[in-house]
Amino acid sequence: MRRAGTALLATLTAATALGAAPVAHADNITADCTGTAPVVCHADVAPGTYTVTLTLGGDEAGSTSVTAETRRALLTETATAAGEKVRRTVTVDVRTPEGEPTGPAGSPGLDLYVGGASPKLDSVKVVPAPMTRKIVLVGDSTVCDQPGDPYSGWGQQLPQYLRRGIAVANYADSGEGSQSVLDNPALFPAALERVRHGDLVLIQLAHNDKQTPRDVYRANLTTMIGSVREAGGTPVLVTPIVRRWFNSDGTLNNGTALIVNGLGVDLPAEMRSLADEVDVPLIDLTALTKQRVEELGPETSKALYLYNEKRDNTHTSVRGATEYAALVLGELRAQQLVDDRVVDQGVTAG
Repeated sequence: MRRAGTALLATLTAATALGAAPVAHADNITADCTGTAPVVCHADVAPGTYTVTLTLGGDEAGSTSVTAETRRALLTETATAAGEKVRRTVTVDVRTPEGEPTGPAGSPGLDLYVGGASPKLDSVKVVPAPMTRKIVLVGDSTVCDQPGDPYSGWGQQLPQYLRRGIAVANYADSGEGSQSVLDNPALFPAALERVRHGDLVLIQLAHNDKQTPRDVYRANLTTMIGSVREAGGTPVLVTPIVRRWFNSDGTLNNGTALIVNGLGVDLPAEMRSLADEVDVPLIDLTALTKQRVEELGPETSKALYLYNEKRDNTHTSVRGATEYAALVLGELRAQQLVDDRVVDQGVTAG
């Protein structure tokens, strides 16, 4: 793997996107693109944050979406008329492993997958953005970059709502609780190493704290909050998404749905209380997802989770993860934790 320098620039031409030989320039790293549906582009870059500018469109009408690395949604389906060109710029986090921190390493460098109903890619430009502000995610399987369909975490869908100027670094991992993320060097310690002044660190841990005592849970969260603040970041507590577990009256007012653990500890309530005590921002995703699931009702809400595919009322589908990511972004904007200038105004978020 070649290490990126300040002069790093990865550029491909429309001919490259169609499978022709890549074009190289002095001090540039070439992005190699192959295929047509999807077009798969690879840039040989070192771990870090990069600004990616994509020009979409062509002689024929198109409809193009883009994902990166391990199924991270970067661009929603974007329509272009025949002869029209549109430019979209995003910032992408590149790391190893590229998906879940305890999962396979994946391929080195940056991988982009340009798909959609009728993908039309004209050009791609990749430049290093080492000082870009980050949203660092610490969480469980409902947040992480899930490796395969039909699963998806809300952190995996969050990048599509953002544009140039902020990157999502997702260190969430399946099966983790508040203690295990502290104990594993690949999880919270690795995420903390990425934190710079002004970065946000969103912490959603509760689903796997099934037997964690109240004082231990609060102590673990307090440790993370203090470490993030010491690193110059802003910790944000995020209460867990609900389980889709209805009462006969159509509500989710029960311990299973609202993540009350086996010791009777109301984990979202503890997180709310701690946020108030230590004065950190809180996104009450439990309340927001409860409202959404109850609004849809027992039948329609199945599509947010993997009930139809797996009889799973905990893990979200792509649709559910996308809706829940929008709820998170809506709260980040409402609390002025992110600037509207880095939000994709063409996508409805909250």
